[in-house]
Amino acid sequence: MMIEPSLTILTVDDDVLINIGTAATLEDLGHRALEVSSGDEALALLAGDGPIDLMLTDFAMPGLNGLELAARARALRPGLPILLVTGYGELPGGAETDLPRIGKPMRSQDLAEQIALLVGARA
Repeated sequence: MMIEPSLTILTVDDDVLINIGTAATLEDLGHRALEVSSGDEALALLAGDGPIDLMLTDFAMPGLNGLELAARARALRPGLPILLVTGYGELPGGAETDLPRIGKPMRSQDLAEQIALLVGARA
């Protein structure tokens, strides 16, 4: 399943191999992936004026976790669709969020469907 036109998607994961795999999946779906390994790197890109249509972020990362990153990202780019990618069935420490989530490992089709839902909701 491919969405037209292709999107620029920021992927944030401190695990380099997961980030590479996610980027490859996104590219297979016809999108452009921008890979970073920390919340700080993501915020630096989001503070710029480059196009970013969607952000996928891991939950458990050193420094900023995915929820903290999402809050700061929305301050920089209100309305930015954000998808939380996590291996947790339940978020630890009573963390709560209204962010849509997808589990690790993720199937390409599930990722494509989540992207379509998020981008469609924004349109």
